[in-house]
Amino acid sequence: MYLTRMFLNPRRRGAMKLLGSPQAMHAAVMAGFPPGTETTTPRGRVLWRVDRPAPEQVALFIASPHEPCLVHLKEQAGWSTADAWHTRDYRPLLDGLCAGDQYNFRLVGNPTHRGKDSRGVTKVFAHVTVAQQEHWLLRKAELHGFSLTAPAAEGDGSGFPGPMMVADRQTRRFRRSGSSVEVGTARFDGVLEVTDPDALRMALCHGIGRAKAYGCGLMTLAPVG
Repeated sequence: MYLTRMFLNPRRRGAMKLLGSPQAMHAAVMAGFPPGTETTTPRGRVLWRVDRPAPEQVALFIASPHEPCLVHLKEQAGWSTADAWHTRDYRPLLDGLCAGDQYNFRLVGNPTHRGKDSRGVTKVFAHVTVAQQEHWLLRKAELHGFSLTAPAAEGDGSGFPGPMMVADRQTRRFRRSGSSVEVGTARFDGVLEVTDPDALRMALCHGIGRAKAYGCGLMTLAPVG
């Protein structure tokens, strides 16, 4: 697996188009791999996420089983620098995960649940409140090999262990094949503890939750401190 970071130029028209449509960004990311390349493998699948580390900075992260070539993205939406993107081998981090390790994490997720509409038909609905989205992540943590177990005194009074922040909560609406698509997203930042390294490796490589093609599901880790 590989992890790639590329800074986009948000003032370029091409970048504006991609940032305005998860469908367009998905197509641009997938164009970084030659035709016939397996983008979903037992090792992992292509995942991507857009971060805004500062008001004028936009960073595109891509996790992938093959190393991408992003020349087209540089020409369309990037900066005119020699080192337009950086790709590193993901295996040292994945192989180094051990139970009890703690990491800072970031995840853009699509918090959803199944329920019945007014006609009694089972559908997928978006979680809309912060509390709902926090508890969605707690359930995912149990499945994917990590816990959020900071002392309760550090929490925000909501009952969530903390320290964790839910931010950039929004509903993305865009067109796909002539139809309207709506995806609810939320960004989670906090500290996790590894409880099952194999399950967490699977989550980092295959994503968490729904809407993975549209910029959701990619969790990244960084050393605490």
